[in-house]
Amino acid sequence: MSNYSKTTDFAAKDALTTGNANKIVKGTEIDDEFSAIQTAVNTKADVNSPTFTGTPAAPTASAATNSTQLSTTAYVTSAITTAIAAVKLALYPVGSIYTQATVATNPATLLGFGTWAAFGAGRVMVGLDGGNTLFDTVEETGGSADSPAVSSTTGSHALTIAEMPSHTHSLPRMITNTSFLNFNAENGGFADVTGALTNSTGGGAGHTHTISNSAVTDANYQPFITVYMWKRTA
Repeated sequence: MSNYSKTTDFAAKDALTTGNANKIVKGTEIDDEFSAIQTAVNTKADVNSPTFTGTPAAPTASAATNSTQLSTTAYVTSAITTAIAAVKLALYPVGSIYTQATVATNPATLLGFGTWAAFGAGRVMVGLDGGNTLFDTVEETGGSADSPAVSSTTGSHALTIAEMPSHTHSLPRMITNTSFLNFNAENGGFADVTGALTNSTGGGAGHTHTISNSAVTDANYQPFITVYMWKRTA
């Protein structure tokens, strides 16, 4: 695509003296001018559906321009970069948790924004539960990694009748004034007493159980997998 450059300076001819051969406007000069104009016009882009070649340039619109103005690659790149940054900020506001399975790099470097601190080392996360005092406050902690390598004792509890196993008792001999009486063999029953009782044992006291843990293991853990966790603080 070329620009038109005038070949003949026709105005300069006016200053020449009469009789100067160069003062005459020649047909070849006019023809050369029209040829140069035609060449320039033919290499220009049409207004209607033009096809550009090379590296056409255009003014870059200001950010957030919303019109029929042409968008340059500089404008599009800036708009995409701004949109990506806005999306990441919306996904990870202050207080968000970021997890990464294999990369230990701080999210400030990975995401390009924010201040992040390592979070929840050795712990799993539980949803807040306002009805449970164990889980009714954000970032409340509790629990133990595992039972210590010692023996421990459960709380005391007295068994009720319903909790006792089904069982029987042996009926002993009863003593009268003159002899031992046996319920099954002598006198057809207990002649000298109004009732028969078994021997009394136990006092109804509570009891405990000892739980022994000889070594720390992971037997009490829920299934887990370790990851890097970060919390955005600013």
